[in-house]
Formats: sequence, structure tokens, C-alpha cells
Amino acid sequence: MTVESVKPDASDASDVSGVTELREPPVAGGGVPGLGHGLKLVRDPLAFMAQLRDHGDIVRLKLGPKTVYAVTTPALTGALALDPDYIISGPLWESLEGLLGKEGVATANGPLHRRQRRIIQPAFKLDAIPAYGPIMEEEVHALTERWATGETVDCTSESFRIAVRVAARCLLRGEYMDERAERLCAALATVFRGMYRRMVVPLGPLYKLPLPANRAFNRALADLHRVVDEIVAERRASGQKPDDLLTALLTAKDDNGDPIGEQEIHDQVVAILTPGGETIASTIMGLLQELAAHPEHGDRVRNEVLDVTGGRPVAFEDVRKLTHTNNVVVEAMRLRPAVWVLTRRAVADKELGGYRIPAGADIIYSPYAIQRDPKSYERHLEFDPDRWLPERVKDIPKYAMRPFSVGNRKCPSDHFSMAQLTLITAALATRYRFEQVPGSDDAARVGITLRPNRLLLRPIAR
Repeated sequence: MTVESVKPDASDASDVSGVTELREPPVAGGGVPGLGHGLKLVRDPLAFMAQLRDHGDIVRLKLGPKTVYAVTTPALTGALALDPDYIISGPLWESLEGLLGKEGVATANGPLHRRQRRIIQPAFKLDAIPAYGPIMEEEVHALTERWATGETVDCTSESFRIAVRVAARCLLRGEYMDERAERLCAALATVFRGMYRRMVVPLGPLYKLPLPANRAFNRALADLHRVVDEIVAERRASGQKPDDLLTALLTAKDDNGDPIGEQEIHDQVVAILTPGGETIASTIMGLLQELAAHPEHGDRVRNEVLDVTGGRPVAFEDVRKLTHTNNVVVEAMRLRPAVWVLTRRAVADKELGGYRIPAGADIIYSPYAIQRDPKSYERHLEFDPDRWLPERVKDIPKYAMRPFSVGNRKCPSDHFSMAQLTLITAALATRYRFEQVPGSDDAARVGITLRPNRLLLRPIAR
């Protein structure tokens, strides 16, 4: 199964193309004077976004002085992603610019974004990914060897470590030391949580006051950028030009044939290491939660791996044959998506689902809510990897599961990420069963990404 193999929804956006009299979306209840719905988005954002579907396909929210349009159906989120009149912008991306800058592929729009994708895309082509196999295997098996049976594992630090090391070693060909990975892990946790608060409660100048939370945020953000500067400076000083993404950036030309600027190189490396490390690490934690909660699926993964490998260590070349393992990854991403909220901005007056969307309007939607919608999924809260089998997947609406997005904003590393996640799941489930230990808190920690508060597991050797 792949996450693209789902059927079109009968309520596709084309069904409303003939609407002539556009309506104004209803306003969600529960707003607070001055803060609007921002307080609800801070207190219980997942429940708030999920209940919006009960009030309509599109609902208006107030975030401080802003009116934001919340989209709640799979078909309309697909229409947003595929329409070039909705650009990467809005509260989420504005909050991320402090981390990712304005010149990286994650936040750029228009011709700059297209040129950046042309630079980085070769690193993620299907025929390029097998070259990363030995590095992925080495890191995955080092992870399984590092964990001792019966000893408590801090899954947050371990998940970040492998995500960042794989990205750095595959795409930047760096000898990525644990100390530097730890710096990234600590900084990312602080930065992403602070950016979420700045998105939903836009208090502007108050975030510049020398309060402890603001100082911690600023220190973490500065350290992230220092790490990136170190990586780029070390490569330049080495004089080496390995066939990797960093070399492609350092030798890339702009539209005038000149080398691209230092800021763009910096922002691109940030975009490689930080969102990729954060989202992959969060997904690994979600997978570990599900393996601990559903040991029967860990057993099935182990049996599948043994059938494919005959008992040798699982390898990158085995990934395509691990059907159930892949489906476990997809189902974990459905229930526990790392990217739980996205925003866009309309650059022209638009019609969406029969509603009027004015030029300049910000649109928000939640993959978490979309992927748990009972209208799209039978037993929508149940962990059921078999729902992605060919005979069942046809019943799922087309845009009800798009963890890597679609259109010109589709994540270029989707195949790279799926191969990595499937290999990690296969290796861990083959070697261990997992159980939670006292002090573990797997409740959702909501920031720009979604992950457990503090996931502590005990691996038990099989």
C-alpha cells in the first residue's frame, strides 16, 4: 500500500464549481474577547480542531485580530493543496520563518520555490535513494544494539538522534557527532513549542520582553542557527565536494547564473535538518507508542521480516517486500501525525466549497482531524494497519490521508522518509517487544509538531 492509493472523494471540489451565489462561512463558537479562539487552540487544540467538522465544511475563527478560515473536509484540503492561488503563508509559516528563514524550500513561494526544488530534487529521486541504504542500515542497527533489554529508553532523545544522524549523513555527508545532534534535539523542542504559541496567540511585542520563556526560546533558536553555520563552514574549509545535497547547494546558481546567496544556503540546510528531523523523530515516537500498545502488530512485523530475510539482519533492499510493516507505519502516521496543522493564504478572491474566501485570507486545517474523521474511516480511532490493504483502501476518500501533501508543495523526501521509517520499524520490532515504564507520559505534546510529552519504554528482547 502507498498513501497515494486511495479513491477520489465523491464531494471533490469540482462538484461545487457551478456555485454562483457564495456564502459566508459560519463563525465557530467559544471565542474570547481579544484572543478569539486562540485560547482554545492553546488549551486543547486537537479536540478543538476535530469538533469544527460538526459546524460545517469551512468555519471562521478569530486568532487575535485575524479572521482565519478553517477547512474540515478531505476534498477541500486537497483543493487547497492543488490550487496555486493558495500559497505557503499564514500564521504557521509566519511563525516558522524565525526558524526556517524566508529563503528555504519550506517557506519560499513562486519562482524561488521552483528553483529550490530543482536543486534538491535529485537527492530524493527514486533511483538516488538506494545509495542511502547502507547509511540507514548502519544507523538503524546501531540503534538496536545501543538499547539493552530491560533498561529504560528515553524515546525522545533516541528518536531525534537517529532522525538527525540519517539526514545529516545521507544528505550532508557529515560526520555528525552525538553532541551536535543533542544540541539540535534540545533546541528543537524549545523552538517548536514556542513557535506554536506565537502562531495561535499573536501577542507581538510581548514576545520580545526579557521573560524566562522568551529568553529560552531565543537561546534555542540561536543555537540551531549556530549548528547550521558550523556545518556549512566545515564543508567549505574541507574543500571536499562529495555527491550530496550540501555540495549541490554550494555549487548551485541563481536565475542569473550567479552562485546562490549565503542566506539561501543557510536556510536550505535548516530546512533539511530541522523540519525533517522533527517530523521523522515525532513519527518514530508515534510508531513506538503503537508497538507498545499493540504488541500483536509487532509480532506480525517480526514474522514478516523473518519470512523475507530468513533470519539475517533486515536490509534496505527488503523494505519494498515488507507490506504489513509499511502499513503499520502508515496507520501510525494516520493516528499520530507529526504535522497536525497547516496553513495557506489566498492570493485572489476564491470560491471553496460554495463559500467565499477573500484575497489575503488565511486558511487553516488539521491533518490530525482529517485523518480521524469518522466519515472517512470505519472505527476511526482504532489502530488498524489492515485498513491499508488493497481491498479496503478503496473505501477511504482520496485526500483523507496525505502525510506528505500533494501538488507543488509535496514533500520531496517522501520516499526517503518512508524507506527510513519502514526500516526502523522492521529492525526494532524484530529485535524487541516494548512496554511503558513508570514516569512515561505519552499524552500528546502539541507544538508546531505533535509528539508524546515524555515517552519512556522498556525494550524486551525477543
